[in-house]
Amino acid sequence: MKNRKSWWLLVIVSFGGVIIPFVAPPYLLFDLDNSRIAETTASKPFILLFVHILFALFALITGFLQFIDQLRKNKPKIHRYIGRLYVVNVLVSGIFAFVLVYYMEDFSKSVSFLVLTILWLVTTFIGYYKGFKRDFNQHRLWMIRSFGITLVAVSGRLFVPVLLLTYYSLNGFTLPGGRDRMIEEVLNVNIWLGVVLNLVIMEWIILKKIAIGNDLNKTNTIKI
Repeated sequence: MKNRKSWWLLVIVSFGGVIIPFVAPPYLLFDLDNSRIAETTASKPFILLFVHILFALFALITGFLQFIDQLRKNKPKIHRYIGRLYVVNVLVSGIFAFVLVYYMEDFSKSVSFLVLTILWLVTTFIGYYKGFKRDFNQHRLWMIRSFGITLVAVSGRLFVPVLLLTYYSLNGFTLPGGRDRMIEEVLNVNIWLGVVLNLVIMEWIILKKIAIGNDLNKTNTIKI
């Protein structure tokens, strides 16, 4: 019951508080002026970013649905179908992310985006491959890792207020480069922070699941 509550709480925070109200509308409504695309760029990067964000949003939705235990146990065909949709969404979003790296002017941001995309695609592919080979234990663990990368879209933005406050305090509660400089530097860090912390959290969850599984095996062995 506790795990189910934590998952749905994450859904509410992600979609209600971060993704839908503040991130998605400028792109879903083709509002170039309010998007995070520089005014000097052409419309091509905007279209690429629109497709990337749209499929990433679908990956978030299908990713959450994968971890509903009742659906996985009682409706395995639906679970597999949703899982395939998740993989397709990640693949399409990831391919467009690779193209977007070419249009990024900031080197540190482009490298972080590139590393994030590679980790996303690799963990998703391994998770899908393990499921295809019917190694369901490893399949679940790698899908947890994959979804942890997917959630960087959420956690990276949740860290922004903390990073802004940290930047402000470390500079003696002044803005030496102005507000725009502060935001630029924070947005160059938040992806790295999201990747690192999400991977740490996901590996902790995986280790807990492995430990629980080992305890169950020991108990069953003793009973036998």
